[in-house]
Amino acid sequence: MNPTLLVKEYQTINYVSGPLLFVEKPRGISYGETALITLSNGEQRTGQVLDISREIAVVQVFEGTSGIDNLSSKVRFMGESPHIDVSIDMLGRVFNGVGKPRDRRPDIIPEDTVDISGMPINPYERDKPSDFIQTGVSAIDALNTLVRGQKLPIFSGAGLPANALAAQIARQSRVLGGGENFAVVFVAMGITFKEASFFMKNFETTGALERVVFFMNLADDPTIERIATPRCALSVAEYLAYTHNLHVLVILSDMTNYCEALREISTAREEVPGRRGYPGYMYTDLASIYERAGRIKGKDGSITQIPILTMPDDDITHPVPDLTGYITEGQIVLSRDLFRRGLNPPIDVLPCLSRLMNLGIGQGKTREDHRNVADQLYASYAYGRDLRRLVAIVGEEALTELDKKYLKFAEEFERRFITQGDQNRSIEQTLSIGWELFSMLPDEELKRIKIEYIEKYHPAYRAE
Repeated sequence: MNPTLLVKEYQTINYVSGPLLFVEKPRGISYGETALITLSNGEQRTGQVLDISREIAVVQVFEGTSGIDNLSSKVRFMGESPHIDVSIDMLGRVFNGVGKPRDRRPDIIPEDTVDISGMPINPYERDKPSDFIQTGVSAIDALNTLVRGQKLPIFSGAGLPANALAAQIARQSRVLGGGENFAVVFVAMGITFKEASFFMKNFETTGALERVVFFMNLADDPTIERIATPRCALSVAEYLAYTHNLHVLVILSDMTNYCEALREISTAREEVPGRRGYPGYMYTDLASIYERAGRIKGKDGSITQIPILTMPDDDITHPVPDLTGYITEGQIVLSRDLFRRGLNPPIDVLPCLSRLMNLGIGQGKTREDHRNVADQLYASYAYGRDLRRLVAIVGEEALTELDKKYLKFAEEFERRFITQGDQNRSIEQTLSIGWELFSMLPDEELKRIKIEYIEKYHPAYRAE
């Protein structure tokens, strides 16, 4: 069939509400279909059908509805869902939220055109995540390991350096033994111009931009574009992973801004609100983004996700982090208390979790002692933190000599292990710092580590 026969043009715009356009008497229009809006001055904008009935079609306009009238503006329905052009040449480029160049360079020459909604992965075809990704950040690599194909979000608070941590991870991450087959798709949603300048300067000065595809949606860009941004970016990631066999790390910042845009569109559609005004389908919507990570049997490439979100009022029970925690496989939590005390990055390892950590560590992946070292570090630090609260009540004089060693251990753990600034640490360096910290405690306190590992890696035994 001639595709031009599928194109339908209407001049029956009823009214405009925020980023939404309402078109009367649609015929043969389908949900999710692409629309081309032509203004009276000839300007063209793109949109997508959000809702359809016998009487009216609701179209979301990606570039905003300013200047659209109901007299001379026309809407053409293109008979296809939203697509994005993809190419390996997108590496090292900067795009807006819907894949248009933002770096003043020519349009890419597409190798393919793909649907931004992606293709559902057959659960039977999913492969188990099993390979370690080294981020260079000790608190993540040692205690909350990122595994290839995992979804591991970062929970931050307003004013905490989540963006700096995201840029550091994008700059340093690599698959051990993976050579150069590693790429980053960095997705910035609703960020300020200052934040955009920070990311651009960081990637350019460090040379990381050449392996990064950067999607940038600024705070003053149309809200509706923010809804399409992660889907466009993940479509590019899927192409790089499953066509060019790259290991792709997708960093989504900030998912709270995305959910705010989702709430704004839901309000404009006059939908019944759910928790705190967010739409009731937000869980499903977030799942449609997060579940596009993973590995596929028979494919060398993979997609790993690190969503970053800001918790309003540092509330981890807020709907956005709450639903994200249900869908993803763990969380990295940034602490305001640690940030005030000067730790960089201020990762609070106690509420952190990586549910797939055991699949990506151990002999042949990281090191044989990794699991034991992580367990002992966590237990010793947790006990030292408990002692701090006790000291605030009874004073340090009431502690035993062993308790004082644990108290000192907690301080040194934060100063030497968590705090690292922009330093890029290998997993061997990270584990070595852990063993140096263990030398502060008596050997009999290392109850979670096998004797053979103590004799092999403990500084006191190695010195002999």
